[in-house]
Amino acid sequence: MLNKGLFVTGTDTEIGKTHTSIVIARHLTHLGKIVAPRKPAESGCDEVDGQLIPRDATALKDAANYKGDLADVCPFRFKEYTSPRHAANLANQAFSTQTLYEACVPKTKYDYLLVEGAGGFYSPLSEDGVNADLAEKLNLPILLVAPDKLGTINQVLLNAEAMKNRGLTLKAVILNQLEKENHSDELNNLEDLSQMLDCPVYRQPYKLSITDHELPQSLIDLLLE
Repeated sequence: MLNKGLFVTGTDTEIGKTHTSIVIARHLTHLGKIVAPRKPAESGCDEVDGQLIPRDATALKDAANYKGDLADVCPFRFKEYTSPRHAANLANQAFSTQTLYEACVPKTKYDYLLVEGAGGFYSPLSEDGVNADLAEKLNLPILLVAPDKLGTINQVLLNAEAMKNRGLTLKAVILNQLEKENHSDELNNLEDLSQMLDCPVYRQPYKLSITDHELPQSLIDLLLE
C-alpha cells in the first residue's frame, strides 16, 4: 500500500508538467515532507560522458532534495526525443507497466510519492501500456496540467472522463499559462471548468523562473489531504 502521493499528467506534451511537479516538490520539501520524486521513463535525454542524463528527472530530484540516486528517480532513459515506448524500441530495450510500477515504489522511508508521467494521459509509455495504465496501477490521486488556451475545456473534460472510467480520482486541474499574453480571462476556461468539474481548478500564471511560483495555500492543503 502506497503512502500519500500524486500522479502528475497532462492533456499533451510540453505543457508544463515538469514545471508544476518541481514547484510542488519544492513546496512540500520546504514544509518538511520527505518527497520521493519519480519520472520512471524519460526520452530526449542529453548524453554526457557516455551517460544519458534526464533533465526533467534531475530537476525533480534537486527540487525534492532527494538523497537517493538519480537512477531511483528515472531508471529508464533514452536519447531519442519521442515517446518512451518508441525510444525504447529504437534502443532495442523493453519495459512493462509492471516494471515501471515497481520502479516508482520507494524502497526507503518517505512522506509523499510524486510521480510524473511522460506526455499526455494516453501517450504511449511502456511496451504494454500508456500513462493511464501506470496511473491506474499506482492508484494515486491525479493532478492534470493543461495549457490555458482555446480548446482546453474539451481536452480537460475528455481526460477527466477517462480517469473516472478507470476509477481514478482527479484531485485538481492546473491551467498553465504558457505565454505572457494569452488572454486567459477572455477564454473563461477557469470559470467554465470550475463549474463543470467536481474538483478544484487553478490557474498557474506565466513565469520565467521556477522560484517565482507560489502555490495557493488551498492547493497545498488539498495535496496533503
